[in-house]
Amino acid sequence: MTGVDAIADAAQLARLSGEIIQAGSKSFSAASSIFDVETRTSAHLLYAWCRHCDDVIDGQELGFAGRPVAPPDAAAALSKLRQQTNDALAGKAMREPVFQAFQVVMAKHQIPARHAYELLDGFAMDVDGREYRTIDETLTYCYHVAGVVGVMMAMIMGVRADKTLDRASDLGIGFQLTNISRDLVADAASGRCYVPAEWLAEAGLTAATVSDPSNRQALFGVATRLIRTADSYYASSRYGIRDLPLRSGWAIGTARAVYRQIGRGLMRQGPAALNSRMSTSNMQKLGAAMVGIATAVNEKTVGRWSEPPPRDGLWTRPKQ
Repeated sequence: MTGVDAIADAAQLARLSGEIIQAGSKSFSAASSIFDVETRTSAHLLYAWCRHCDDVIDGQELGFAGRPVAPPDAAAALSKLRQQTNDALAGKAMREPVFQAFQVVMAKHQIPARHAYELLDGFAMDVDGREYRTIDETLTYCYHVAGVVGVMMAMIMGVRADKTLDRASDLGIGFQLTNISRDLVADAASGRCYVPAEWLAEAGLTAATVSDPSNRQALFGVATRLIRTADSYYASSRYGIRDLPLRSGWAIGTARAVYRQIGRGLMRQGPAALNSRMSTSNMQKLGAAMVGIATAVNEKTVGRWSEPPPRDGLWTRPKQ
């Protein structure tokens, strides 16, 4: 019996995945509602697996939106996730709905297995307590936990060209840099720091002093630097939207606008914004949807007649 056969009700699995994304990421959930039904379902199935793996490693349920659970033996948890992922990719019957979802979406869209393993390698960096000395090392982490998700999502939308997948990776990296910037204090309280040690030193900080309230002004300077770096990746990601179907381009353009708003909101509020997690209102999400459709239409019409600028100076995902 295959993993697909094991699903009693495919519609039920789709509903469960939709509930997971709605609870785990309101920003992406709002944007994903713009997709056509088939693309949205596949995006939700993939997200459910990504969210599950992240939560297992962090000992949480649905990240910041859920209640903390007992911290696991992270190394053992990662090992189990790798084995379950292996089994799913091998076509074995899977009992857990999130792995059934993963199995379906990987097979349907013929997503290379190496991308799933790249995501797990990102979680391994957290398990190992990896320290990041340079921005290149931080960007490597960003790719493994978010850029590769952008690549897999693009494949769901029918993309296979490397040049477009690079832009999808850029968008995921931008998302993760934004997340790092708004979670600086919370991550530090959990014993994690993704900011390059070189940047902290230049600001007169260390990983141990990031959460000190007396250092908010210096830390805000670091957050601003992260957001400006993210903007370079957001700018590059725009040029991949022209290669997506219009509705998919609209959805991705909306998600891109939502996350850029988070960074810009943090910069407007100043150091005090670091004391709580920045988010966007429903009206801001609606505004982002308007920006998203404008971006998609422009890229599908005017943009298609011009050559996109090169990605000079940006971190580039590994190719195999």
